[in-house]
Amino acid sequence: MKRVDDFRLRLGGKELVPLVIGGMGVDISTADLALEAARLGGVGHISDAMINTVTDRRFDTKFVKDKLKQYKFNVANSNKSVVRFDLGQLAEATQLHVGSAMERKRGDGLILVNCMEKLTMNAPRETLRVRLEAALDAGIDGITLAAGLHLGSFALIENHPRFRDAQLGIIVSSLRALQLFLKKSFRTGRLPDYIVIEGPLAGGHLGFGLDWAKYDLATIVAEIRQYLLTEKLDIPLIPAGGIFTGSDAAGFLENGAAAVQVATRFTVTGECGLPDPVKQKYFQADEDGIEVNMISPTGYPMRMLSNSPAIGAGIRPNCEAYGYLLDANGNCSYITSYNRQVEAHPDARRVSVMGKTCLCTQMRNFDVWTCGHYAYRLKDTSRKLEDGTYRLLTAEHVFKDYQFSTDGKIVLPE
Repeated sequence: MKRVDDFRLRLGGKELVPLVIGGMGVDISTADLALEAARLGGVGHISDAMINTVTDRRFDTKFVKDKLKQYKFNVANSNKSVVRFDLGQLAEATQLHVGSAMERKRGDGLILVNCMEKLTMNAPRETLRVRLEAALDAGIDGITLAAGLHLGSFALIENHPRFRDAQLGIIVSSLRALQLFLKKSFRTGRLPDYIVIEGPLAGGHLGFGLDWAKYDLATIVAEIRQYLLTEKLDIPLIPAGGIFTGSDAAGFLENGAAAVQVATRFTVTGECGLPDPVKQKYFQADEDGIEVNMISPTGYPMRMLSNSPAIGAGIRPNCEAYGYLLDANGNCSYITSYNRQVEAHPDARRVSVMGKTCLCTQMRNFDVWTCGHYAYRLKDTSRKLEDGTYRLLTAEHVFKDYQFSTDGKIVLPE
């Protein structure tokens, strides 16, 4: 049986180990994690999700504090339409985060930024343009367009001097989504450099409904591959979601995939941004402790550990500090759900909001424990210590296990 290392991903004029570490947002996929992937000859992602709070933590900036100070007068107001992001600060935060990663980069791999369209930030078009352009300005190798159809995203940056040379890709979960993107982007005269096909077993936000179990990644990949052959389009395909072993990955590569994208197994590495006690929760997860729910205000289903503290939490909306999910009119479905519960329980000191969660605050505090379908198998990738905890892995160990393993085996740390 072939190994992942028997194949190479040709992207950006390079021949790469065909392994992409996915972009887990709010600094879960840290720069350190992406840098390891690049050093080892693969592809790593950082994320620009809630970039201002990430740079506050990493670079001691004061973007969140400044924003809260400016809009503190509006905290008790349910109408959040006045709350805006300073686009100059947004660009500065992006350039700090991306620029620092690129300055530290070693090795022959690539570092990409994962950019979620669903971070609407009360001005969807304007903030998306700034995020994309600032990442390009900071020297990122490429951008993966995620969490949305991105029908106008290429047009937003088509006049940028790096529009033609940076690697630009799109995440889709169906042939239909890809066709819509290609049709809308056609007039820019540019195809995506790669297509990540995210299946129903992925972690975090899903491109499926609650009927996700009816779909199959291999079937979707084959359908998209046949479409590209028919249309004579040569675009690398990168399956993602539920690819837990090197043998799983090699199977997709043998069937024509250019690379695979993986993430869940890297949540329990030292380089991952999750706090160490949370990583132990991932190790301890059982199969029946993983759920797909609709608590995200984005409208997308999310897969997470069912003991995530964010589920049922009833904290007050904190849009004046964060507000990344406010739509163009200053609305967020969590605000509606929260206010409904407050009105129904006027004397309660704290309410429980089961239908939605304040994703900004909860993600910032690492209380939404998103994961892939096979997270319950993480305990089989490490060694249990005498105190009942599991040994954290290194990103290099997990990367090389994917790269060189065979026969469905997972190599445990020494």
